[in-house]
Amino acid sequence: MSSKNIVPVIIGTDLNAYNVARAFHEAYGVKSHAFGRFAVSATKYSSIVITHLVPDLDKEGGERLAAVLDEFARSHPDASMPLFGCTDEYVSMIIDLAAKGRLDKRYAVPYTTPRCRDLFADKADFYAMCDKYGVPYPKTLIISEKSQLPINLSNEGFSFPLVIKPSSSAEYWRYPFDGMKKAYFAENQKEAEEIVSQIYASGYPGRVIIQKRIPGGDDKMRVLTTYSDKTGHVTMMCLGHVLLEEHTPKGIGNHSAIITEYNPALTSRFRAILDGEGYTGFCNFDIKFDEETGEYYAFDMNLRQGRSNYYVTAAGENIARIVVDDLIEGVKKPFHEVEKKVFWHSVPRGVVRRYTKDSELVASAHSLSAKGDASSSYMYAPDLMRSPLRLACVLEMGRRQYGKYKKYCKNL
Repeated sequence: MSSKNIVPVIIGTDLNAYNVARAFHEAYGVKSHAFGRFAVSATKYSSIVITHLVPDLDKEGGERLAAVLDEFARSHPDASMPLFGCTDEYVSMIIDLAAKGRLDKRYAVPYTTPRCRDLFADKADFYAMCDKYGVPYPKTLIISEKSQLPINLSNEGFSFPLVIKPSSSAEYWRYPFDGMKKAYFAENQKEAEEIVSQIYASGYPGRVIIQKRIPGGDDKMRVLTTYSDKTGHVTMMCLGHVLLEEHTPKGIGNHSAIITEYNPALTSRFRAILDGEGYTGFCNFDIKFDEETGEYYAFDMNLRQGRSNYYVTAAGENIARIVVDDLIEGVKKPFHEVEKKVFWHSVPRGVVRRYTKDSELVASAHSLSAKGDASSSYMYAPDLMRSPLRLACVLEMGRRQYGKYKKYCKNL
């Protein structure tokens, strides 16, 4: 494959997709093709994204996706096609299709193997790997069916409120129900039992995680994005200090504002896991700092670039170029951990300023912005200048964020 005719293919149409498309446009001046079940504002009217709507894209256990990718490859016979997925489910499908030889060889897949997926994708399995490598995570109880929950959680050493979440995100979102959330907070034993019953009543077949709640707000979170080359060695790590997250029921935990941070004592723990297991491609860790213990606790691992991945590109490690260099050009790169400090945000700076609790972080964001070391995913001039509709869409998205945070962040 050659980088002379790069045609990026993205499965998804959300902010994750736009961040990837922007990285490719910056690096190679090319438009990306994004396939999704419906149009969303994140990519709507963009001049750098060609959107293809496929309502049944997630059906047939990946067979529909395989057919779409086959057809696209046939219509682009001379293209090198980096292939990105934007959800856990899509990435799992891509991993399976690649392992079974179902993808055109010109697709460059920046994800791991089925073996590593099975080691890490499910939270319960990820915590087992944390045990193996000595990485701390919050006190956890794993249950596999709702009948297990009459266990008295206080007797098990838990205090309320505590966190409840599905162990397999990819499985969980296949069984939608009213009141569905990404994660839940239970204030007492009765609420915990009701939440678990509600999750299992949907038909969800996986395990459920009951976990100690680590104190602190959004600004105690860290996000770590890594890339491991095709030989199974980490070549890039970029740590971010979260200022603000989303708080809508289905978006809770998604990052809205990040300042990059350099902490090799922390990141080396996760590098050891990835190198030790021969992991390949992108991954993304959610981590939280506990002021009471002075420890960082691993929450989750996503086997893909995160939704907020543009913070990595903004810090100088363009994620598009990383993939093309490794999987298309065959360039061997030494390990690099990002040290440059930048401020990234997907919501207006006014929202960040108003709802970030830590005043020092707010001041740092302001200073970085004043120095030109700041970036907002949607405020991409080459895109906004070409499309008045895109500009109007982006401004309206920003305006609506004020209302969303006012509604869902009354406690901030």
